[in-house]
Amino acid sequence: MTPPAGTTWSADADVVVVGAGVAGLAAALAAHRRGRKVLVLSKIGATATHFAQGGIAVVLPDSEDSVEAHVRDTVTAGAGLCDDEAVRSIVSDGYRAVRDLVADGARFDESRSGQWALTREGGHSTRRIIHAGGDATGAEVQRALDHAAATLDIRRSHVVYDILIGPGGVGGVVVGNGDGLGVINTGAVVLATGGLGHLYSATTNPEGSTGDGIALALRAGVPVADIEFIQFHPTMLHTPRGTGCRPLISEAVRGEGAILVDAHGDSVTAGVHPLGDLAPRDVVAGAIARRLRESGDQCVYLDARAIDNFAGRFPTITAACATAGVDPSVQLIPVVPGAHYSCGGVVTDPHGQTEVAGLFAAGEVARTGMHGANRLASNSLLEGLVVGRRAGEAAAQVTDRAVVVEESDRRQPRMDRRRLQAAMTQWASVLRDADGLGMLDAELRSGTVVAANSEQATPREVEDAALTLTAQAVVVAATARTESRGCHARSDWLGIDPLFAVSLPVRRDTDGCEVALSSGVPC
Repeated sequence: MTPPAGTTWSADADVVVVGAGVAGLAAALAAHRRGRKVLVLSKIGATATHFAQGGIAVVLPDSEDSVEAHVRDTVTAGAGLCDDEAVRSIVSDGYRAVRDLVADGARFDESRSGQWALTREGGHSTRRIIHAGGDATGAEVQRALDHAAATLDIRRSHVVYDILIGPGGVGGVVVGNGDGLGVINTGAVVLATGGLGHLYSATTNPEGSTGDGIALALRAGVPVADIEFIQFHPTMLHTPRGTGCRPLISEAVRGEGAILVDAHGDSVTAGVHPLGDLAPRDVVAGAIARRLRESGDQCVYLDARAIDNFAGRFPTITAACATAGVDPSVQLIPVVPGAHYSCGGVVTDPHGQTEVAGLFAAGEVARTGMHGANRLASNSLLEGLVVGRRAGEAAAQVTDRAVVVEESDRRQPRMDRRRLQAAMTQWASVLRDADGLGMLDAELRSGTVVAANSEQATPREVEDAALTLTAQAVVVAATARTESRGCHARSDWLGIDPLFAVSLPVRRDTDGCEVALSSGVPC
C-alpha cells in the first residue's frame, strides 16, 4: 500500500482496537488469546467505563430471574426498536461474560459469602444488578481489565484520524501521535471509542467522548442507526454554571428508595408512569425536563435522606456531593438530566461485524439492536463485555488485508466546539422540535472546512470535526423521526407513530449526512 499523504511512520498489526474501555479491552484480550498481534490505541487515560456507577445487569443461574424476563424488560425500555434476537443473544451470554471477568480478577459486592448482592434499577422488574464498591462498578471492571491487559501493546495519546478502506475491506488506520502522522497496516479494526456526550455543554461522559468512532465509520462509508436516541441520565448532579463532565447520581440511589421532588416538595413522576421514579430513564428525564420548563427552576431534587448508611452504600456519590457542598444524609441532592449514553451507533450484528469486511464495533459506539430507542439501566457494561469479546474473536479470524488504492477526502467541516455544544444543548436536548432542529442544521452547515486529517491538524481539531459530523447525523435523524419514542422526545409531535417502528440508517453524503428512508415511513 502506498503510504497516505503526510505520514512519516508505519507499523503492522493483525488487529487494531481503538479504545481501552470495557469493550475495547474485552476485544483486545479475546484477539490476543487467539494468538494475534494486537495494538490498542487510546487517546486519553480515563474511560467512560471507569466512571460507570450502577452495575452490570445479569441473570444469575438458579435464581427466580430468567433470560426471558431480562429480555422483556430490555425490549419494553427499547420502545419497539430493539432487535429481539440480538437482545436474547447478548443477555444469554451475560453470565459467562461476567464469570470471565471474575476470572480476570474482578470482585463484586456480596450480600453474604459467595453470593453477589443484587440491586434493582429503573425499568427492571426484579433485582438483577451486580455492583462493586457500592457505586464504583465501572472502576472495578476497568481495574480488572487493565490488570489482565497489562501485557498487551497499549499505546496512549494515539488519535485515529481515518480508517483506510479498499475494495476488499479494511487496509489500515491513519494515526497521530507524538511522532506525527503514521499508518498502521492491518486487516481488522475494532472501534470501541465510547460515546458522544461532549456534543452537549454538560455531560456525565469523560473528556474524550467526542463521537470519534461514529465519524470514523461514517467517513468509511458505514451507516449508523438509532443515533437520534441519546439517553439523558435523569439525575446528573447540578451545580451553578456546571459545564463539561459532571458527576451522575446513579439510578441505584432511586432503587434503594430515594425519591424525586421539585422545589415545592412535590413528586416529579407521580401520575407519569406506573413505576414512578423507577420508570425507564427517558420517562424520568422527560418528566424532569417538563417540570423545569413549567416552573422555570434550574433543577429538581433527589431526596435520599431515608437511605440508611448512604455514605457506605454510595461512597463515590457521597464524595461528589461533598465537593458540591451537599450532604445527602441530611440535604436534598440537586439534579438535572445530563447527556449520558448513545443508544445507537455504528450498525453491527450481535458479534460486532459491520457491513465492511474487517471492521467491527463494540460498546457504546455500536448499534447492535440491544438498546433500541432507550437503553435499560446497567445493560451497557453487559453489552460491552459480551460484544467486545465476540468482536475480538471475530477480528482474530481476519487473515487478509485489503489493498487501499485511493484515499478518502480528508477535508472535514469543523464547528467551534463551544458554539456547537451550546446549539445542541438548546435545540437537540431532552426535548426537540422542528424549528429548533432546523436552526441547528443551519448552524452545523456553517462550520469551517479544514484539513482535519492532515499532518497540520491538532487532536482537538480532529475531535471537533468528529463532533460536527456526529452532530449532523443526530440532527438529520432527529428531524426525520417526526414522533416521540424512547429518549427521542419531539415537543411538536407527541406520541408514537406505528409507522416509525423502524431504525433510520444514516450515511454520510457530499453535504454531510442523509437518512436512508424506508418505504412507508412518512417523512
